[in-house]
Amino acid sequence: METVQNFIQGQICESHSQRFAPIFNPATGEQTRQVVLSSAAETAEAVAVADKAFPAWAKTSPLKRARVMFKFKALLEQNMDKLARLISNEHGKVYSDAVGEVTRGLEVVEFACGIPHLQKGEHSANVGTGVDSHSLMQPLGVCAGITPFNFPAMVPMWMFPIALATGNTFILKPSEKDPSLGLVIAELLKEAGLPDGVFNVVNGDKESVDVLLTDPRVQAVSFVGSTPIAEYIYSTASAHGKRCQALGGAKNHCILMPDADLDMATSAIMGAAYGAAGERCMALSVVVAVGDETAEQLIDKLKSQIDVMKVGPGVVEGPENDMGPVISAQHKQKICDYITSGVEQGASLAVDGRDICIEGHENGFFVGPTLFDNVSPEMTIYQEEIFGPVLAIVRVPDYQTGLELINRHEYGNGTAIFTRDGETARQFSEDVLAGMVGVNVPIPVPMAFHSFGGWKRSVFGPLNVHGNDGVRFYTRMKTVTSRWPASVRLEQHSSSFVMPTM
Repeated sequence: METVQNFIQGQICESHSQRFAPIFNPATGEQTRQVVLSSAAETAEAVAVADKAFPAWAKTSPLKRARVMFKFKALLEQNMDKLARLISNEHGKVYSDAVGEVTRGLEVVEFACGIPHLQKGEHSANVGTGVDSHSLMQPLGVCAGITPFNFPAMVPMWMFPIALATGNTFILKPSEKDPSLGLVIAELLKEAGLPDGVFNVVNGDKESVDVLLTDPRVQAVSFVGSTPIAEYIYSTASAHGKRCQALGGAKNHCILMPDADLDMATSAIMGAAYGAAGERCMALSVVVAVGDETAEQLIDKLKSQIDVMKVGPGVVEGPENDMGPVISAQHKQKICDYITSGVEQGASLAVDGRDICIEGHENGFFVGPTLFDNVSPEMTIYQEEIFGPVLAIVRVPDYQTGLELINRHEYGNGTAIFTRDGETARQFSEDVLAGMVGVNVPIPVPMAFHSFGGWKRSVFGPLNVHGNDGVRFYTRMKTVTSRWPASVRLEQHSSSFVMPTM
């Protein structure tokens, strides 16, 4: 059985751990390889390597660091097909969606290529007589990224390109469910000219994570995953004096107004709800339909489109499928249990995806697109993040009721509104309690030069990922105030014991 190992000090290192986790092809249900679960000692070794590599990399000029990012960008483009196929085979998402994932990660690399400008600080001359002030945006040291299974390329690239470009060293702890891409990324960074030890990959579970959260040499931790784990990551890292940005769960709503372009909205909702089998933190999982007529029309259109959806493997010869499998047998069962709970609690099951069977892939981890109507806020399928291809329709009598419904939910990651009315859209954008808002855009993920992050229990920590927040997260500000007086005799100056002013 092939084993996915670690990448430390510029090379793949065989672990001495005797613990392993299986890696499956979700489309077939077959185990394809295994991944080592590193010991605490091995994780600490990676931290020591990154710590040793930090001083020289931090002193490397921002322009030279940017040139490594430029070369890495070119290598990503050259290896796009390889990366996308690896994602599809380990995660299950369809090939074109995997290409889109790598592309969105690559955009952050492009942003990081501008680090000489982004990290140059500020300067003010003559803040006082003969006194100047300037700021330095200096790297932190060893940084760590703990990333989820749903975006094995994009989410790590939300983190390490900016961390490396600003002069930090980095340790990636990918999900043990689809870890192979982390090693490919490490090899491409080495090929791009990144010095050994600056980027390391440690595969593992909670044992490795706890080392990254508590080792005093690690200065900052970035995490994306479920809210309970995000709370643990944030509280533990913060208690040990580290910077931490921890992005948690979501329950993304959209309001569908009666005046919306219903055909456009239906197509947008379909892709946002069922793309990547709903395994996105920005997946649209609740439609708040204003008025019964709006809800009925939407459901009819959704059912028509669901009927012609193609579900199957992510990589196929010939026409591509619309949706692939979910990540594991356990996750499939969890999603099916949520669907069952929705039926038991009184929601109307318009489309049931529990019994889907894909010919030739009968053992794959498939859940078909599922649609609920008449969902109410007290139901489990409304309250909790399902992370699967399950869409809930909640009916409300008016816009204000819908807005209040969204604002009461514990999560505030992303949201959207479909309407032709500019005043309503503007009001919604100002009043909704969510970090990312779409107007006739179902998945409002910001571009790399803006920052990604939610509100409420969808995020822990003051700064979001990538964009200017990412640069601020991976640097610390130092302000220098300087004066170069003319040569004078020391005895001409007397001591002053008052607050200095300019």
